[in-house]
Amino acid sequence: MTKDQRTVLVGALSGIIGMILLVWLLSRLIHPPFIDDQAAARLAYALKWAVVAAVPFFAMIVVVGNERFLSEAIDPTLHKEDAKMQVNGRVADNAQQQLLLFVIGLLALSVSMPFERLSFVPALAITFVIARIIFWIGYRIHPLYRAPGFSSLAYMNLFMFVAVFWLWLR
Repeated sequence: MTKDQRTVLVGALSGIIGMILLVWLLSRLIHPPFIDDQAAARLAYALKWAVVAAVPFFAMIVVVGNERFLSEAIDPTLHKEDAKMQVNGRVADNAQQQLLLFVIGLLALSVSMPFERLSFVPALAITFVIARIIFWIGYRIHPLYRAPGFSSLAYMNLFMFVAVFWLWLR
């Protein structure tokens, strides 16, 4: 295993462990919502938290747009992006991919899980935001340091999908 692979592995494992601990802790601190136990109310509740999760993606789009406006890269077809702008663009692309999976998983989970476990919805959304910020900062420092943010979200999305399938099949 190369030094870079070890760096990514340690970062990925720390991201996954941190994500699990943060979701667990937040789900214990946040009370279940005061809503009706109906699918529509659960979906509405999850969608409100999906907006919170989308805030970093919106911020990334704003940053890239402002960077383009204030530089020679205002015309994207000329390929005049500097390294910082390329990283921010890649971060935004990945945020879009992860956000799509997250919203699908969050909505499905919100109508599949027991009502008393709905405190996981905000816990997951808050963790999503924190992991997105970690991914962005890590990537800006060095591309290998994006591993904690990336792995935490990839595995959080995977765990949500597995939970939905498990709840659905039982």
